[in-house]
Amino acid sequence: MTAQHPAFEPHGLLPAIAVDADNGEVLMLAWMNEQAYRLTLDTGRVHYWSRSRQSLWKKGESSGNMQELVDVRVDCDGDALVVRVRQTGPACHAGFRSCFYRTVQADGSLVENSTRLMTQEQMYGANP
Repeated sequence: MTAQHPAFEPHGLLPAIAVDADNGEVLMLAWMNEQAYRLTLDTGRVHYWSRSRQSLWKKGESSGNMQELVDVRVDCDGDALVVRVRQTGPACHAGFRSCFYRTVQADGSLVENSTRLMTQEQMYGANP
């Protein structure tokens, strides 16, 4: 069996799940295109593709909460990535360590399961 490289075609984007390299905590889910993938490997700083802005972005570029690459893992089909990182500050744009800071209760309500580390104003200034 041959190794499966990331298969960016035909859609051009792959889900990239960022996890803490030291404890395995899931930090966030974002998307990578081939350019973001290559920049991540070349620079050691994680880059993603914003579907809403239709642009490349380096994690932490505006907030200072960078992701240092440890390694990238590709699933068996080559259509999903796990990016193992060392996270500086919150990974979540809302100021939490992880974007998965809410737990769904049996009645469907959401309860915060962690503490906010920074406000959006602290991360991005007065105009996030």
